[in-house]
Amino acid sequence: MTFSIVARDPDTDAVGVAVQSKFVGVGAVVPFASADAGAVATQSFANVAYGPDGLDLLRDGYDADEVVERLTSEDDDAPQRQVGVVGQDGSVAAFTGEECFDHASDRQGDTYTVQGNILENRETIDAMADTFEETQGGLPEKLIAALHAGNEAGGDQRGEQSAALYVAKPEGGYDGGNDRWIDVRVDDHDAPIDELERVFRIYDITLLEREDPDEYAELEGETAEAVLGTLADLGFYDGTPSGDFDEDARDALEAFRGMNNFENHDLDALEDALARGWAQADGDGEEQVVNAIWHGLSRLDRK
Repeated sequence: MTFSIVARDPDTDAVGVAVQSKFVGVGAVVPFASADAGAVATQSFANVAYGPDGLDLLRDGYDADEVVERLTSEDDDAPQRQVGVVGQDGSVAAFTGEECFDHASDRQGDTYTVQGNILENRETIDAMADTFEETQGGLPEKLIAALHAGNEAGGDQRGEQSAALYVAKPEGGYDGGNDRWIDVRVDDHDAPIDELERVFRIYDITLLEREDPDEYAELEGETAEAVLGTLADLGFYDGTPSGDFDEDARDALEAFRGMNNFENHDLDALEDALARGWAQADGDGEEQVVNAIWHGLSRLDRK
């Protein structure tokens, strides 16, 4: 009841898994990743031992094909299993057992593998792979885009329930203390991929760092007035909104920044992001401010 993509970004050594399923808390079952080894997705009557065991085998120097062979050859229930593996060595492999419920299949590219079972159609797999290859941006954007494409092409026969995005990168964790760069889960939701993307954007702004812009845009005119109107509605600004983004306005934005833990970005960077991203932002209130900041920051490379 699951479709997933396992992938690697050779430019950053990030490895990760994105997954959606008609199954509660799929993020607790399917995705495994480690920056010193690679990433594994285990699904279809999942054998969760495939995750840590597969990563250990990758660390021991086995390539993805060998990992899949060793995992499945020692498992009496392998015909009911499905697994995808991407190694930090660049190897890619997958296995779809002959007893997995239709439609079940997989597809590999140079840096990724896509796999799914109990799907509406093969188009789900192909749409995910094609979209991953065609999408511009960082690894998390490409993984989320692949989930959306698979769902729109047919997806899970039984519907939607949970989704997860897990990406490891060397020293990518909070304050560089571990490799857990991105770890976002939606355990039970009517539209879990949409919700996963919403939560990821907040996570991105809060925890992930970007390069500084070459030039900083300033809030002014109608955009400044709209931003101040929203900050006033949220209780951060008590003046009369106008096109002049003065010190009181910056104090309001600073209060919003502190309340939402956006300390990874200084005030000038947030003002720049709002000025550039406001026109693209969906939603109302805090959601619109967050989306505007995310759109404005998205042009900058992540560190």
